[in-house]
Amino acid sequence: MKYTIIIQWSEEDDCFVVFLPEFEDVMQPVTHGETYPEAFHHAQEVLELLVESALEAGELLPIPKKFFQVA
Repeated sequence: MKYTIIIQWSEEDDCFVVFLPEFEDVMQPVTHGETYPEAFHHAQEVLELLVESALEAGELLPIPKKFFQVA
């Protein structure tokens, strides 16, 4: 499944913060990184853990959201 990863710079935290919209029941932001690539790598790790935990617990995975870009 393909899930949304939102990465944005946080002046307050002085780092890139990561949000996972499909996993609204998890504290947001879920992770961070000093660089964009580091934040993305951490996001992938968190997603893997969330999916693995849900499957082990017999829970349904969230349905991926579709976001549309306005031209």
